[in-house]
Amino acid sequence: MKSPRRNSQRGATALVTIVILVPVVFALIGFGLDLGILYSIKGEVKSAANAAALAAANQLIGTDVAGVTAMNAAMGTYDSGTALNNRYYFHGLPIGQTSGTLISSVDGPVYYAAAADAIAATSATGAEVGPSLARYARVSVTAQTKLLFWSFLPGVSDRTIQVIGTAVAGVSAPLCQACGIEPYALAAMNPSDPVDFGFTRDITYSLYYACTGAAPPILPGGGILVPYVLLNRLDPNATVFADEASQAYRDLAGGLPGNTDSSVACFRINNPEISWATAIVAACSTAPVAPVVTYALCGLDARFENTVPGSCELIPSVDLLATAYQPDTDPTNTDVYTDYGGNGRRIITIPIVDVLNPAGSMNVLGFRQFLVQPVPGSVNIAAGDTMGRFLAMYIGSVAPVKQGRFDGCQISNGPGKVVLHQ
Repeated sequence: MKSPRRNSQRGATALVTIVILVPVVFALIGFGLDLGILYSIKGEVKSAANAAALAAANQLIGTDVAGVTAMNAAMGTYDSGTALNNRYYFHGLPIGQTSGTLISSVDGPVYYAAAADAIAATSATGAEVGPSLARYARVSVTAQTKLLFWSFLPGVSDRTIQVIGTAVAGVSAPLCQACGIEPYALAAMNPSDPVDFGFTRDITYSLYYACTGAAPPILPGGGILVPYVLLNRLDPNATVFADEASQAYRDLAGGLPGNTDSSVACFRINNPEISWATAIVAACSTAPVAPVVTYALCGLDARFENTVPGSCELIPSVDLLATAYQPDTDPTNTDVYTDYGGNGRRIITIPIVDVLNPAGSMNVLGFRQFLVQPVPGSVNIAAGDTMGRFLAMYIGSVAPVKQGRFDGCQISNGPGKVVLHQ
């Protein structure tokens, strides 16, 4: 038989244990709540930093004004007045606004020429560059929050702790497959030059559609004459704007439309390509270019103006199509690419091939970029040029491409797409 005294001692021990465990349990619950709050806020500020860095990096196109457009794009991800609708909130307020003693702030974007510099950056590195040299953007978002039970943590003042999210975004490795680009092709002037294929930066070339016989006259304001062809990207399965005139217009007004079929939406290095079937080669001096070549030029013209030129009126629904594309913010001629003040609408990314062969196969060597220039003294191109001519300044690989893959080939130069690096 157990003695009453022993039972009393056990009861007292249990009571002491409960008294000790209750605050421990509550402390653990509080610890878990605070940890959950910190993880939630960390995820929120990291997502906000990612969005801003990606938005900024997409605007880095190698010009002096790119820093302004990149800053506006980054801050636009937090601005409820933009189409992005400010999806990043902290304590019920947009990132960058304060609530009493709780503060959220954005640092950056800051620009760098190398990913390693951007990732390792501190205020003392001095590796920052101007927008014309920038390839990477770094953004940090800092937020403060109150802790419920975790106030004994080092660094916590008045139960408040700072959470920081940092992101670095910029160009990827050169793309082996580029999507959303323009279906023109130029032959390499020097196939053994892996950087520029023999083209010279800041030189404006007179491009004309490939033809037979003596080459056409150089356009005013242009230098060397260079022939091009329209590569085949007719989508036989298109159900919207399915006719080839509309497709050619769209391909040059905004780049190849997105499609799950990469053979329609993309080009790949080392792949053979052929010309658009109806873009036949005519005599340079006696016959105008094929209509589909003109329709493609009409698409290029949409990068300069909303008005539809008379030579483009035969394109079905062209008045409706034209409203889908906004003109460049800077349609004027420029002598040096870094002085270009536009938003990139005039930049075209095109395949460079081993040899221009309108009647046969051409092998893609790489992708390079040109800035389409207006007719001297004007703010648009001559879409109805009977020889398919337009002016284009060679700019190299300065602007990010919409989409593509950077695996599957061995190249060290060419445009990339924007990706997160941190």
